[in-house]
Amino acid sequence: MNARTHRIAHGLRPDQQGLSLIELMVAMTIGAVLIFGATQVFVNSRHAYGVNENVARMQETARYAMSVIEPDVRMSNYLGLLKGAGVIGGQAPQTVAAAAVAAGAAANVCGTNFAVDLSTNLQGDNNRYFISPTKLAGCDVLPDLVTAVAWPSNPVATADTLTVRRASVFDSVPGPAGQLQVCTSRIAGRLISDGLAASCPAAVAGQPEELAVQKLKSLIVDTYYISRNSQQQVGLPSLRRKTLTTAGGVPVFRDQEIIAGVEDMQVQFGIDPIGNTGVATRYVDPNDATVPATAQIVSVRIWLLVRSDTYESGFTDDRIYQYADRLPATPSGDLNSVAAIGSAYQPAANPDASLTGPRHVRRLLISRTIQVRNALGT
Repeated sequence: MNARTHRIAHGLRPDQQGLSLIELMVAMTIGAVLIFGATQVFVNSRHAYGVNENVARMQETARYAMSVIEPDVRMSNYLGLLKGAGVIGGQAPQTVAAAAVAAGAAANVCGTNFAVDLSTNLQGDNNRYFISPTKLAGCDVLPDLVTAVAWPSNPVATADTLTVRRASVFDSVPGPAGQLQVCTSRIAGRLISDGLAASCPAAVAGQPEELAVQKLKSLIVDTYYISRNSQQQVGLPSLRRKTLTTAGGVPVFRDQEIIAGVEDMQVQFGIDPIGNTGVATRYVDPNDATVPATAQIVSVRIWLLVRSDTYESGFTDDRIYQYADRLPATPSGDLNSVAAIGSAYQPAANPDASLTGPRHVRRLLISRTIQVRNALGT
């Protein structure tokens, strides 16, 4: 009787045999593969979530930036009850001495009569930050609108700028003193800044209807540009604007951040060469010398290049961004280089090869064409 038979005969359990080394190794290999697969699924899902989150944030940034610019542009040349800016008293072109209604240095820091040149309802600079030939150095270090701390503009060298002049859509009350306002009737208008109710009464007794009713509106002047830095993070570009306000009883300009993450802005104007149809026959860059003097800007086409605020290890943006007058002849990797003027943008060509360089962030390019509602008057 062998040992196994003996154990069974005496009611004992037979010997139990364990796993062999080969079986153990196979089981461990299968377990390792399953764990590795599950880890890869987790890592890939986490990466996909991060990418989707970045894209969603960029889309939100683009929508918000455009939602600020679009109504401003759409209502440019709106001046209350009056059709056209030509008969508004107190305004002045940027080529003459400062107008009395806004003669102070603060009101003219970004250019003589920059605040009151109502006949130029839309103004831009193509591939540069220029604003006005009489712009003073103080325009580049205006106090921030919220913090009141001086903000060094440090603009993206080849991005366009866009200036919009108009009246607010809301009726205003007189003042405070120093606030530039537009008082209009059906056939006349004037700029005021004294804050006095007597300067723009709502009704004028003894006048015909077209003169008796007057509306008072705040004057809005906004200049949009792209800064290399944002308040959120140094090195993260942002959309900012220089905006007209009042302080200490005088008209002043302040700098205001709209949103961080906007890397470039390009602008083209749709023009009606005759100036009486309201239909754009072609689109031109700001400062285009071929535009006839009779032309009217009836629409504005805007491109915004938005970038993520986070860097992605292992990702390189090798796309070539071609838009507006950025043509693909010789793509440039640096929007702050003179070589980038008139060139498509290719982030992968940027000389900064560091892991936190501009090569390793995602981007989104959007464009919108905005019709100017008051191109031919209100």
